[in-house]
Amino acid sequence: MMIESCAKRVFYWFLVKRESGIGGMAVDMFADRAKIYIRSGKGGDGHVSFRREKYVPNGGPDGGDGGNGGNVYFVVDEGLNTLTDFRHIRKYCAGDGTEGGKRNCAGKNGDDIMIKVPAGTVIKEAESGKVIADMSGENRKVLLLKGGRGGSGNQHYATSKMQAPKYAQPGRPAMALEVMLELKVIADVGLVGFPNVGKSTFLSKVTNARPKIANYHFTTLNPNLGVVDLEDAKGFVIADIPGLIEGASEGVGLGHEFLRHIERTKLIVHIVDAASTEGRDPVADIYAINKELETYNAEIAARPQIIAANKIDMMFGEDDAIERIQAEFEPKGIPVYPISAISGEGIRKLLYTIQNELDKLDKEPVVFAQEYIPEEHIENSNEPFTVVYDEEKEEYVVEGPRIEKMLSYTNLESEKGFRFFQNFLKEQDILKQLEELGIEEGNTVRMYGLSFDYYK
Repeated sequence: MMIESCAKRVFYWFLVKRESGIGGMAVDMFADRAKIYIRSGKGGDGHVSFRREKYVPNGGPDGGDGGNGGNVYFVVDEGLNTLTDFRHIRKYCAGDGTEGGKRNCAGKNGDDIMIKVPAGTVIKEAESGKVIADMSGENRKVLLLKGGRGGSGNQHYATSKMQAPKYAQPGRPAMALEVMLELKVIADVGLVGFPNVGKSTFLSKVTNARPKIANYHFTTLNPNLGVVDLEDAKGFVIADIPGLIEGASEGVGLGHEFLRHIERTKLIVHIVDAASTEGRDPVADIYAINKELETYNAEIAARPQIIAANKIDMMFGEDDAIERIQAEFEPKGIPVYPISAISGEGIRKLLYTIQNELDKLDKEPVVFAQEYIPEEHIENSNEPFTVVYDEEKEEYVVEGPRIEKMLSYTNLESEKGFRFFQNFLKEQDILKQLEELGIEEGNTVRMYGLSFDYYK
């Protein structure tokens, strides 16, 4: 495997400063996007040579084939959980195939390259944003770019008419792409809600996850995953999506970076501060967050949702917020469960309800379908041809499989066909090569038995 690195490409990472409750300042970093450049290996050129032995002065062609270029693979590494590594290496190139040799010797194949990413990484074409591959579910190893095929040596082009071909096929060029890597958390359940409503506390209570918990906004900068184990039930994976704020769907407060992690979840648990400890109305909070989900992705907003009315241990006023929340949302088919993430009250009932809901849903993981096929967008046709001057006959000779194929399907007797023929000579740089050889007006150009007079 060969890896090249350069500082040409841009790596995206997020740095957020946070004021803590005791006047200190903390800095945290989470890398869940990266733009990198990838390139497969170029195919080695076919070789032009002829058999030359003591008693075989006029031996036939024996040029070997070029080696194939290396492929670019993406593989899932279970030991990775961020895209931080791509901050240091941003260019990934497979090895090139080597040229073929004389005596029918084939060139060496280029080395493949394996790019390791965490599970849940979505690979997109950088410019269009279309999905090339989703490293989730059964997609543990994906061939993203194929190496260029090695060119055929001149031994393959010998025919009864052309017994000593002086051309070989060039190796097919490498395929190159700029791709965006996006890590989208894989979890059955996503916790959403405003900052400080108790999501991290809830997660630490019901799983073995140990998220940072403190009294300031954006405490959680990266999604925390935890596994919920239940007696007589299968359990599930739950993700604490960082606290959302109004405008998150438009990118405010890193909203886009956080919202993408809820795209795979099958069920949304909406945690709300029922005690209004920060002076906000819980009903208005629920509508605000749901509006952000709807704006970001209507399909996500339509997924099953359960409301967890948290902090009931801190409710002391006459306003029964639980009844207001239930009256507002249960008629809409969204159940409401009063809980205390601190004391644990109501949590067991909520967890079994979540599991029952998950049992009703599709068991297959959410995997994004491929939208972009690199081979369909990268042109690499390169049949060989040669342009030479025949001094004996004083003619310029153009020959090769590409020329032969073009002549086979072109009607030179028609004006349209002859115009196509002229455009072909120009687009393939054949006219340019003839001029570089010193062709002048009135000189003869021969192509497989057809002769033409050259005029500008």
